[in-house]
Amino acid sequence: MHDISLNVTAGETLGLVGPSGSGKSSLLMLMGGLEQATSGSIFALGHELTTMNEDQLARFRRDNMGVVFQSFHLIPTMTALENVATPLELAGVADAFERAEAELVAVGLAERINHYPRQMSGGEQQRVALARASAPRPRILLADEPTGNLDETNGQAIMDLLFDLRDKHGATLIMVTHAPELAARCDRVVRLRDGRIEATAQAAE
Repeated sequence: MHDISLNVTAGETLGLVGPSGSGKSSLLMLMGGLEQATSGSIFALGHELTTMNEDQLARFRRDNMGVVFQSFHLIPTMTALENVATPLELAGVADAFERAEAELVAVGLAERINHYPRQMSGGEQQRVALARASAPRPRILLADEPTGNLDETNGQAIMDLLFDLRDKHGATLIMVTHAPELAARCDRVVRLRDGRIEATAQAAE
């Protein structure tokens, strides 16, 4: 990344777009404290991520962020319910399994709660990943190509769910996407090229 200066306001939906290799995912990972910046400062919710160690960053993400990856990253030996409940249990939530079940119902997986990832389609696995990210009620939701591994029908369904979860929890949503229709639903779009911000555009009214 080079000469990046970017502010995101609370409750905003920001799309990161650009050609492959432009730095979209790298910027998202830096914003989530999943990658360490070699210079500069990154602040989130009044905390400077660039001064935190790995344990502090993990706790900060646990308490404030939800992350949805393109490749799902579900734990294969756990059911959908267990996958969603795990971060809640780690956060000490007393009703972790009840909340996890409610989130799975919210994403249309009431009948798949006790299924393992290998027993679910790609679209269903991404729904589990969305439920897992949203269950802790994060203030910031990060999504890296959330529809990239899905067909058009499933991609549209995940897109709708993503924005529904944002509205439901009032989260700030930052996403990397190649899908023009997904970027069009964002409040603001930042285009990257060669690790730099090439352009910024507000959503059309």
